Amino acid sequence: MSKRLVILRDKLERLYAKYNRSEAIEPDPLQFVYRYAEPSDMEITAFLAADLAYGRVEQIQKSLMSLFARMGPRPYQFVRGFGKAQRRKLGGFRHRFTMGQDISDLLCLLKQALDRCGSIEGFFMQGYDPSDKNIIPALWKFCESLYAIHAKKHGGQVSRGLKYLLASPAGGSACKRLNLFLRWMVRDDEVDTGLWKSVDKAKLIVPVDVHMGRLCKTLGLYSRKTVSLSTAVEITESFARIEAADPVKYDFALSRIGIVENCNGQIGDNCEHCELFDLCQQEQR
Repeated sequence: MSKRLVILRDKLERLYAKYNRSEAIEPDPLQFVYRYAEPSDMEITAFLAADLAYGRVEQIQKSLMSLFARMGPRPYQFVRGFGKAQRRKLGGFRHRFTMGQDISDLLCLLKQALDRCGSIEGFFMQGYDPSDKNIIPALWKFCESLYAIHAKKHGGQVSRGLKYLLASPAGGSACKRLNLFLRWMVRDDEVDTGLWKSVDKAKLIVPVDVHMGRLCKTLGLYSRKTVSLSTAVEITESFARIEAADPVKYDFALSRIGIVENCNGQIGDNCEHCELFDLCQQEQR
């Protein structure tokens, strides 16, 4: 490991110790998962919370509160019994450009996945191969399997809204929200739930959005000009040089820099208090 990576690892470890604590989860959408005690409810809640984790933090929280209020105290039972009555309850829901119809279509698919396999994990594992280099092939199979179920009942078509909620890596998307869900499910610490026991955390891909992409670019963890699936893989491989068994370990802590410390990628008055300050200075010179 190079001297620079050793320095970065030490700084990331300090960030991890500072932020990877249960009391630091709010306002992350992961907070909604811990409002439920049953693993089956937590899994469904996590999938929906991650899927709607786009836009402003305040709007995400507002939308998730509305969605879970409509679903009642047992999200798993709401999905298992999904039908016309449940679809009506979601009729007026909206989160930015995701409508109630889109969520209903998604829950209809999840119902069928649960009917077949009992859990989202069980359905996902149908396409998981431990010999794969990373989780991408399994994620592709997961999305394509759900697309096929929907298309079979809708004239071979999959709606744009549903494709957004189930962004497949086949199109080169970084799949930030689905990778976020997988991190929540597979990793196990004070933040991530560790509900899934069948997937190796070394296979996970870093959930990369605009903020994470900008921060990782500043830290010199990738060289590409745009954020894509290839970018997410390159970033993950950079983290794997630091923590091969757990390359997504620092994702939550790094995301706090944007949410809690209001990092915008530019050197400012508050930056000198950040653990990454000197590295950012070096990259921006």
